[in-house]
Amino acid sequence: MTDGDEQPPGRTTDGDEPRPTVDADRAADASAANLSAAADASADDTRAENAATPAGVDAAVDTIAPAPAPAPAPDAASLPHPAAGPASYPVPLVQPDPTRTVRQRRRWPLWTALGLALGLVAGAVPGVLLRESAPDAAGRSAANADPGTAAQRRLGERMLALLDRQAAALVGADRAGFLAVAEPAARPALSRRYAALRALRVTVWRPAADGVPEAVEGRPGEWRQTVTVGYCFVVPDCAPSTVELGARWRLAGEEPRLTALEPSEADPAGVRPWQMNDLAVTVGKRVVVATTPAQRRKLPGLLAQAEAAARAADRYAIGGRPPDRYLVYYAGKGEWQRWYGGGRPKWTAGYAVGVGGGRHDVVLNAQIVTPAGLDDLLRHELTHAASLPDRGYADRADWWLVEGLAEYAGADGQPVHRYDGLTEVRDLLRGGWSGRLEAVAPADDASDDRVGGAYGVGYLAVRHLVDRYGEQRMLDFYRAVVHQGRTPEQAADEVFGDPWSMLHDDCVAYVRAVVG
Repeated sequence: MTDGDEQPPGRTTDGDEPRPTVDADRAADASAANLSAAADASADDTRAENAATPAGVDAAVDTIAPAPAPAPAPDAASLPHPAAGPASYPVPLVQPDPTRTVRQRRRWPLWTALGLALGLVAGAVPGVLLRESAPDAAGRSAANADPGTAAQRRLGERMLALLDRQAAALVGADRAGFLAVAEPAARPALSRRYAALRALRVTVWRPAADGVPEAVEGRPGEWRQTVTVGYCFVVPDCAPSTVELGARWRLAGEEPRLTALEPSEADPAGVRPWQMNDLAVTVGKRVVVATTPAQRRKLPGLLAQAEAAARAADRYAIGGRPPDRYLVYYAGKGEWQRWYGGGRPKWTAGYAVGVGGGRHDVVLNAQIVTPAGLDDLLRHELTHAASLPDRGYADRADWWLVEGLAEYAGADGQPVHRYDGLTEVRDLLRGGWSGRLEAVAPADDASDDRVGGAYGVGYLAVRHLVDRYGEQRMLDFYRAVVHQGRTPEQAADEVFGDPWSMLHDDCVAYVRAVVG
């Protein structure tokens, strides 16, 4: 997540400042014509013709799902952006400063952000708090169960049975069955939801009631029910991500009829894109890319670049188990303000947000992302998705390591002297930093150069550990600290066999030596 008051080095914006025009892949315009035709929302949205796609990528599925009406925004306390502190996983890739000679890779307005639903202490760095464990194989969870009255329990059982029928119809591509549990007035919105989920190749949809249904005050015969759904896309046997939904019902005699299935304001990740918008979707071997119909011509190029980034990010999967699929959303201007709660700074180019099941959805800002920076951005964000623990990390002192790894992956093996943040690192070393890695994370009111320098320090420190011990041992150190909660002192002794006090000083000395 990012702090809305921060700006990237060399860049200030206001609401009227024009953004760079995005062209993720110039070949996309020609390739888009080869994508399969959009399926009609009134039919099974997974029917699509195979089409030519970039080499190494599965035949794309391009399906458009019509959008439901906008849902209420989540409460600020539950949003997946930072409760406090600086940008969540910002990577300062900014536009050229006319007073400097700079390299192109990082000189564009980018800070990436990792979804934050964990309120830390004041000035805390971003972390991730994912949802509670997904429902079990039966799709049931009793963690929040309210026993209620016997009548409420019986009604809840009938409602859940209907949602189970609807889930089976969704996974089985039975649109009529999906809509059958709902009243006629609710069916247009549910048709759009069905189309979006089918476009994303939903394979698992397991509803579980959170407690018993409650009567809607002042509206006899109407009930509301909180439901947690475990879901998977593409892969049928994944560890499900989870989403909270608000189900509304009306009793027709003794039979409940669904009147709405709404986003929950309590969901920490915010409203998912498939809950709000029409979607055009393309599926590759490692990545699913989705966007709005207006941006569909970008899909072939985006998918090709995302597939390449996924191959790089897979290397940094902790424990050797990369995500079964990466999910990347390419957001237009309006969608950027709404998906996952919105509220990001105007210059933010991308972020990753935890959605449960060990999975992080990645969102790219179509208003800012440029062709020159897209590869770096994707490698950085997908590395967060591959390397972060299921429930994120919460220790500010580990910021340099988490961001350093993502920056290292984004650099993609280029020589150290070509890293574009070296000027900011040099400036940071001249003042404003104590020289301690655990204190390098930028404060929420830090200057732009201070933020850029902090990311550079993280990159160089991780690079030094890799040069000295190799990637695998560096990843073992990362796992011990970020996943297992060991201190750097404990982890260094266990993994490297060297004292952290010495290694810390060596890392800082390396940083100083690189920038002079």
